[in-house]
Amino acid sequence: MKFCKKYQVYKQVQDQKKEKLPGVGFKKLKKILKKCRTDLQSQNVDLDNGVLNHISTCPHSCPVCDGTFSPSVLKEISAVIGRFNERAQKLLELHLASGFRKYFMWFKDKLQGNHVDLIQEGKDLVTYAIINTVAMRKILQKYDKIHYSKQGLAFESQAQDMHIGILQSPWLCELMAFHINLRELKAKSRKAPALFEECSLIFNDGKPSLSCELFDSIKVDIDLTCSICLDIVFEPVSLTCHHILCYLCACKAASVTIVDGLKAADHKGKCPLCREAGVYEGAVHLEELNILLSRSCPEYWEERLKAERAERIQQAKEYWESQCRAFMGV
Repeated sequence: MKFCKKYQVYKQVQDQKKEKLPGVGFKKLKKILKKCRTDLQSQNVDLDNGVLNHISTCPHSCPVCDGTFSPSVLKEISAVIGRFNERAQKLLELHLASGFRKYFMWFKDKLQGNHVDLIQEGKDLVTYAIINTVAMRKILQKYDKIHYSKQGLAFESQAQDMHIGILQSPWLCELMAFHINLRELKAKSRKAPALFEECSLIFNDGKPSLSCELFDSIKVDIDLTCSICLDIVFEPVSLTCHHILCYLCACKAASVTIVDGLKAADHKGKCPLCREAGVYEGAVHLEELNILLSRSCPEYWEERLKAERAERIQQAKEYWESQCRAFMGV
């Protein structure tokens, strides 16, 4: 089955659901490109007669369609990544909640008191993210084919620079870790069904990475080595530029203490890797990934925990001493 037909079937199923999710308008965008191709074919020159044939003016700012095509793709993929992040965050918060808050959230969302609904929601979210990513890539490839250009390829890079690439979302990383954690639970209880296959935590020369084979041969590889301490990320956080660092390393890079946290970072603070500004305030704590790594390398985790506990105590001591001196006017 061609992707266009497969995508239509997927959209029909989604349209029947109560909550309609935004998606890449694959069919609509193909019509724009079809119109564009027709108009481009009409723009030819009769070299024998030296006469310029009738040129029909494309209403979409042809020959590059930047007037409607690119803004439409940008708007639609932005809506998709926004909804994906929102629902993935809600799902993982529900999974990690404890005590009364957990029961309240289960009751509020009318879910069963087990993981079946969570797992199905996770599968639906992954499918939603990946199929829209493929749809975007297919339509951009078609754009380049029609216009004999590399504008579509450049657009995908631009989308990643604007942090609206689905495969770069920290919540996809969290869903992958969520899947592996549940898979380990399944091995123990033999009750929890798998989220999606071909997802694993790989150690190469002691360096970990998340790897996953997804729909249409898309592969996601996420390096889990902190670029500051050059070790396995400990209490990982994803900056808004999508670089993953240890929480303590991120605090040091942002020139803030653990007591103050990343929210106290200067809004102009730059990522130590890509030098993008303002990346700390919206940092995402990767709780599922933290659980996965702590289970996968317990000895390292215990050593790192002891070392960081000492540093946290020292920073807290220095912080309260400075607060006391300020209060006393010393």
